[in-house]
Amino acid sequence: MDLSFTPEQEAFREEVRSWIASALPPHLAAKAEVDGNFSMPEIMEWHKILYAKGWVAPHWPKEVGGPGWDAAHRFIFSEELEKAGTPQLSPFGLVMVGPLIIQFGTDAQKQRYLPKILSGEEVWCQGYSEPNAGSDLASLRTTAEDAGDHFVVNGQKTWTTYAQYADWIFCLVRTNQEVKKQAGISFLLIDLKSEGVDVKPMLTSGHTPAFCDTYFDNVKVPKENVVGKVDQGWTMAKALLGHERTMIAAVGQSTREIGHIKRIAKNTLRGGKPLLEDDLFRAKVARLEIELEALKMANFRALAGAQLGHAPGPESSILKLRGSEILQKTQELAMEAMGQNALTWFNEDGVVPPNEEGVPSTFNYTRATTIYGGSNEIQKNIIAKLILGLPQPGKAKQ
Repeated sequence: MDLSFTPEQEAFREEVRSWIASALPPHLAAKAEVDGNFSMPEIMEWHKILYAKGWVAPHWPKEVGGPGWDAAHRFIFSEELEKAGTPQLSPFGLVMVGPLIIQFGTDAQKQRYLPKILSGEEVWCQGYSEPNAGSDLASLRTTAEDAGDHFVVNGQKTWTTYAQYADWIFCLVRTNQEVKKQAGISFLLIDLKSEGVDVKPMLTSGHTPAFCDTYFDNVKVPKENVVGKVDQGWTMAKALLGHERTMIAAVGQSTREIGHIKRIAKNTLRGGKPLLEDDLFRAKVARLEIELEALKMANFRALAGAQLGHAPGPESSILKLRGSEILQKTQELAMEAMGQNALTWFNEDGVVPPNEEGVPSTFNYTRATTIYGGSNEIQKNIIAKLILGLPQPGKAKQ
């Protein structure tokens, strides 16, 4: 298996890198250097810049407005965005529901939703998790009752990221109570302006106003808003989560974070010399770089499969598992490099160096990476069953 890039692909990398350097507005580039905590208006500003370039949906085919890149070009593009620290676009429309509509949607759904996802005119959020259905997503309780030409939706979704800014939400809802739990689920598109929808933002320990609880009280949803067939939403849910888990690997982001650690350590004195010259600390950085290099190789293998047209399989669980763990380790090492400065929290200017200000909040935020997209414990179960062929807990091997 050839895990190297061709000269043409490396030329494309240089093109992307050069364009980002010229296109990223100075105020966003400056923020990327400090903490990379972008507001929703800043995220949408970058969205529109990418849209004007034709690069906002790198994995969409040309016939629906994407650039039509292959898997290698998509990987290179995403990696360069992460390395540059550009605002991460909301994935819910571009990466999740958009590709699902492309694959499973009707022509009318494609015409209605895809152009506005591309332009950013309509923002989406995800309605998967519930208070009692997270990693065990099939236990969801939000119902959609058949009322003739529409469904009536009741229930609650939690961790609906950026729902307070969104226009639409894609939801997994229970449409059949008489079959096994995975078989009675449908994939439904819901207008958040509908009567009976209530979005309540929450504030996390990472000081991130991104998450919400979203409630549905007798919300009427037209039947044409079902993507795919009724009661067959579980297949689409798994496909969507496979793409999300691959994205969570965040190789480029971890690469950038290791560079950030080195800059902090270079300017932090311990025993009269820069921390970066300390042998023990250097060994910790080196170990992290080795783990990241191994993740890159796993990502390349998945990329080679994608180049052959293979959909994300159980290997996406490996990428999610190791990628989220490594990203957490980068933040733990950054906190260690800061020393006593790591005790600070949203201080006045000048209390700590600017490039350290966002580390404590980012450390708290990345605690969630091993939970969302399916907890890492669940990913280990998937790997054990589908890759290692081990018997499931409580079940004898046949």
